[in-house]
Amino acid sequence: MRVVIQRVTKASVNVGKRLTGKINIGLLVLLGIEETDDLTDVEWICAKIVKLRIFPDDQGVMNSSLEEVKGEILVVSQFTLHASTRKGNRPSYIRAARPERAIPLYEAFINQLELLTQRQVQTGEFGALMKVELINDGPVTIWMDSKNKE
Repeated sequence: MRVVIQRVTKASVNVGKRLTGKINIGLLVLLGIEETDDLTDVEWICAKIVKLRIFPDDQGVMNSSLEEVKGEILVVSQFTLHASTRKGNRPSYIRAARPERAIPLYEAFINQLELLTQRQVQTGEFGALMKVELINDGPVTIWMDSKNKE
């Protein structure tokens, strides 16, 4: 499971002309699920996300968590995070999970974040063509992979 986490002052996602999710201060989480992922990947990444101390404290130092700033979360599924560009110029997505495997893990990911934060998580729409708008604050962008726990 891979995520790209962006600290934002605001973010939104639209499917066509329909707004599906919108947040103010918080985290935009782009989520890529691969075939070998399971609930242990969901639990590990979600626990890391909610505890990340990447928001400024009173002295402007990145020392506060999402909970401390009362931030929100917007989750957008993005299978292209598992693109392989090893051969040629057309990326391969063979490691990305098929929808029948990915959708339950995507839903579990959202549910786990809601459980840990005790807040509703905003989302895009799994498998849809989406337009994501954001104002990256910092900029702060962090990449994590549950198969490469650094």
